[in-house]
Amino acid sequence: MFWILGGEAIFAALFVVTSWRGFQWLDSQMHHSEWHGLTFYDLIFPLFIFLSGVALGLSAKRLDGLPFAQRLPNYRHAFTRLLLLVLFGILYNHGWGTGVELDPEQVRYASVLARIGFAWFFAALIVWHTSVNSQYWIAAAILVAYSLLQLSLGQSGQPFSPHGSINAWVDSHWLPGITYQNKAYDPEGLLSTLPAIVNALVGVFVGRFIKQQLSAIRVIAGLLSLASVAILAGLLLSPWLPINKDLWTASFVLVTSGYSILLFALFYFMVDVLKWHRFSLFFAVIGTNAIVIYLASSLVNWRYLADSVFGGLVAAVPLTWQPLLAVMTLLLVQWLVLYWLYKRQIFFKV
Repeated sequence: MFWILGGEAIFAALFVVTSWRGFQWLDSQMHHSEWHGLTFYDLIFPLFIFLSGVALGLSAKRLDGLPFAQRLPNYRHAFTRLLLLVLFGILYNHGWGTGVELDPEQVRYASVLARIGFAWFFAALIVWHTSVNSQYWIAAAILVAYSLLQLSLGQSGQPFSPHGSINAWVDSHWLPGITYQNKAYDPEGLLSTLPAIVNALVGVFVGRFIKQQLSAIRVIAGLLSLASVAILAGLLLSPWLPINKDLWTASFVLVTSGYSILLFALFYFMVDVLKWHRFSLFFAVIGTNAIVIYLASSLVNWRYLADSVFGGLVAAVPLTWQPLLAVMTLLLVQWLVLYWLYKRQIFFKV
């Protein structure tokens, strides 16, 4: 969420100040890949899904052996959560001041929040109704089936092109409303939601793993091993299944799952092992109300608010420093609002 709120502009601003080429490369990582390939910014979305799976794995339980009356509250909560995320995603898509379209055919129903909701919802159903071994097989089966669909039903010679993919055909025929920027496919479309379930299931596996009574060294070693296998498998498959965020290919799932595990291991080591807690407050303030600030990033003109408060200060510094100070004040205004909620223990959850 830090990067989404405006943090992604820091490196471009630092390059203006220092002219160091390293900041220019880091800035290139703060943008989505144009088509095939992977940048750091491409990782943010699947990382959200992975973390929702980790939370599910930490409280993983079987429900299928319980009477339906006892299972019903879980089903009701899961469906309500899914519905709210879909509705919030529609709201987010229309952004600041444009309003929601009255014509249902002009509404974009696919969204980041909807994909997170669907991936978590189906992962939860799988966890609640299948054994652990079955969950591994289901995750593998999803990736294999999805890859075969793309390879066999995509346009001959170009199954991973924007117009030739099976994703484009499915979205053009079955996805209601409009697609993102009226493309032939939607990057959060119907078919590509299927492999995103695996990102959530990988999170479930990690959440379940760290619940075991293992030493910190064994936990970190296990996470690093799993991450290495996932990344290597994704890279080996990439000549046939290109790493592609918009099509959410199997190689993209594997590589992003691997990097998600690496990041999780890194922060586990810093926070849980080394007990570095002070630095984490800054990010905890953002993370505890992530859904609020994510929606607000679309619905509130934070740049206008930051300029209203700090515009004079930004204009007073040397020209080369102004972009960096503008980014910092934008983040500060948003963080202070979130800190106000944090201090008052006001947390909005879905």
